[in-house]
Amino acid sequence: MTHQLPKTDSIKELAYFWDTHDITDFDDSLEEVEETVFSRGNDIQIYLEQKEIESLKKIANQRGLKHTELIREWIIEKLKAA
Repeated sequence: MTHQLPKTDSIKELAYFWDTHDITDFDDSLEEVEETVFSRGNDIQIYLEQKEIESLKKIANQRGLKHTELIREWIIEKLKAA
């Protein structure tokens, strides 16, 4: 039986498809990729006082962001201004 991969960008459709199919059904369609497909940036650690973290989370929440997104946004703004 020949299986076809879905041609959709819908997360819902893709989730349903992979919930009802197995990757091994597509062995003949798979190919090895040598180069990096997904690349993450480097992580860094910063140390803040608990009061600073609470203030940061409050500001981020008011803006509808995660506190880590707000930190990144602020760092990028400072880097562009430098």
